[in-house]
Amino acid sequence: MMKLLPTVIFIAAIGSGVVGGVFFAFSNFVMPAFARLPAAGGIAAMNSINVTVITPTFMTALFGTGLICLALIAAAIMGWSQPGSFWLLAGAVIYLIGNPIVTMVFNVPLNDALAAVDPASANGATVWTNYLSEWVMWNHVRTITAIVAMACFIMALI
Repeated sequence: MMKLLPTVIFIAAIGSGVVGGVFFAFSNFVMPAFARLPAAGGIAAMNSINVTVITPTFMTALFGTGLICLALIAAAIMGWSQPGSFWLLAGAVIYLIGNPIVTMVFNVPLNDALAAVDPASANGATVWTNYLSEWVMWNHVRTITAIVAMACFIMALI
């Protein structure tokens, strides 16, 4: 395992970067563009994305990187005296909390609530307004933590 560790850390860095890049795009131009649409159009567009995003590729990037982080936490703790262990542990914990956990605890329930509302109703417009502030705030958290985790993994390798 220790021989493979640099490769696994590299894969975690790439996974964190890919996930952070996707979330960065949403925070910086996808959601602002959807916010410019009438509520029904924004809801329809976001609901479509929330169905379309569930692909093996993206789920592997998001949750596969999380699984790798579990192994990296164990490796960091077992090899605590090794150079880079602090960075390795920090990156793995930051990614796990900031991405798979935040996604499941905050973003997915907001997605589910959005999918359940009638986009053309007054309640739909209210849910959409709340969604834009809450979901985007948690997406900023995911963006920042994925990028910070990537930087930590890079630091663990140098």
